[in-house]
Amino acid sequence: MTSDPAPPPFTDQLLPGSTIGILGGGQLGRMLAVAASGLGMKTHIFCPDPQSPAFDVSSHQTIASYDDDDALKKFAHSVDLVTYEFENVPAEAARLIKNITLLAPGVNALETSQDRLLEKRFLESLDIAISPFAPVRSAAQLQQALEKIGTPSVLKTTRFGYDGKGQQIIRSPEQAHKAYQEFSRRELVLEAFVDFECEISVVIARNGHGQIEPYEPSLNVHKNHILHTSTVPAGIKASVSELATITATRIITALQYQGVLAVEFFVTKNKTGDGSTSPSLLVNEIAPRVHNSGHWTQNACPADQFEQHIRAICNWPLGRSERMADVVMQNLVGGEVNLIPQGLLPGDHPHIYGKAKSRPGRKMGHVNSVSPLSGKT
Repeated sequence: MTSDPAPPPFTDQLLPGSTIGILGGGQLGRMLAVAASGLGMKTHIFCPDPQSPAFDVSSHQTIASYDDDDALKKFAHSVDLVTYEFENVPAEAARLIKNITLLAPGVNALETSQDRLLEKRFLESLDIAISPFAPVRSAAQLQQALEKIGTPSVLKTTRFGYDGKGQQIIRSPEQAHKAYQEFSRRELVLEAFVDFECEISVVIARNGHGQIEPYEPSLNVHKNHILHTSTVPAGIKASVSELATITATRIITALQYQGVLAVEFFVTKNKTGDGSTSPSLLVNEIAPRVHNSGHWTQNACPADQFEQHIRAICNWPLGRSERMADVVMQNLVGGEVNLIPQGLLPGDHPHIYGKAKSRPGRKMGHVNSVSPLSGKT
């Protein structure tokens, strides 16, 4: 848990014609810039990669490192508000910016979500169910963690892990100590292995006035540790869907959050007293940004997650988030993007990211396959 409470979000509205600075120039920054343009906003992308796909659709660009204080100051002075497309923006950069211009989401949410231990302690403070865990900062502490958590378990870096990176499944104490050495003795966390039934996520938005709009949970399937599909309806019980939404609402409220946030869950089976099982939820992680599992909203909701994020950080009233169609979002990874436009069906909506080169494991786009509305869960 962070030591200081989250400061309240700002409550002024940004007007059309304002300039929004975006830290990060990948596909999420690109789609945020397109959404901002639709609301009459200009955008300024800050990214160290000169081939950033977001540069194609933004009014202004800065190519510089996230630890370049002079470039960050100049960038912050040139915009009316700064947001970010990924959670590994250095907290020091975010603090520098917030002393010059508006920042949303705030530093507190960024710091909490980019460190797995901080995130887990924050969730514990809210009495939200998570898998058992133990910090690992030394070989001796690893042994203590193994005695507490046991195996199978998962050893993860506390920072900079995504798409399966920075983690390893542990099936024996010997494997744990070998993995610890392979991680170069970085700060780690050992988590109990969760035998889950499925994975779902809730994308949710909140503006500075406290208005909250959640999207319906999606069912997420991963392939080679990368999100493969997100499907709505998710095919889960209404009670599970309701609990996921309530939990996401508690999290976004506790963080005094402004913008779009995603909460990922494991759906597990718990044994009841009569020997039967009932579904329960564990929070896997939170992401303080628009999210891959929310791309389905682009072709199925009145206001998609990208427009909703811009509305939230600008303190506009949030758009409607109800689902108007069934949809399956499928990522296009590596050379899969070259299959577009062959094979597209009338209900398929491709979104291509404009990245210069495709390579194995790189997200190059996604397709939302839409069909008539069938149900809500």
